[in-house]
Amino acid sequence: MQLIHTSIGKKLYRDGDKLIKSFDESYSKAGVLNEALNQARVEETSLNIPKVLSVSVIDGKWSLVWEYIEGDTLEELMKKHPEKEDEYLNFFVDLQIKMSKERVPLLGHLRDKMHAKISASSFPATVRYDLHVRLDGLPRHKKLCHGDFQPSNVIITKDGTPYIIDWSHATQGNGSADAARTYLIFKLQKKDEIAEKYLKLFCEKTDTALQYVQRIMPIVAASQSVKNKPEEMEFLAQWVNVCDWQ
Repeated sequence: MQLIHTSIGKKLYRDGDKLIKSFDESYSKAGVLNEALNQARVEETSLNIPKVLSVSVIDGKWSLVWEYIEGDTLEELMKKHPEKEDEYLNFFVDLQIKMSKERVPLLGHLRDKMHAKISASSFPATVRYDLHVRLDGLPRHKKLCHGDFQPSNVIITKDGTPYIIDWSHATQGNGSADAARTYLIFKLQKKDEIAEKYLKLFCEKTDTALQYVQRIMPIVAASQSVKNKPEEMEFLAQWVNVCDWQ
């Protein structure tokens, strides 16, 4: 096996035409099985998804085994060809819109997940209450939401086929909330120009009011804050502690 990526609590290995994701003890058995189940359910859509091949214990660690998809991530392509940034962003948004048209009724609901994260956040009770009310005021959609949709989670094969990876946060719910999270991810990565281009494209292509997505931003920022990353907290607090809650 060839180690190809390491992140906190996880390691990715390539073994021929298989990708092995190994989890350390900080990940629960239930969490690993839930990620496999999410991905298996999304496999039933028309999207291109690496298939789950098995769930195993390898060297004493829970591991997921998937198809290995050969290609470059959209993030890598954007770095290699900065002159094609607008083209790639259009492609990215179109893929997200296609994803949101899918229905996976057995997935958990984004609204429930967001409520739980708001409750678990460290913001004052008054702010949490306002966030819960704002969340309850959103339209109740059942669109497929990725939860971490960013260019690094889209692999483009040599023939141009896009594969969407990393479905550990998949839910069904409001597609604009998923877009708000993508925008927030770009902002946290200090990619401000791309963030603004992305949001403008999403709103234009889906005929969604910018103000509507902006109203969701504090909810998404609060949910992100439970990861307790010190380098993010000041920025996220600015998004959550908005003045106008009308």
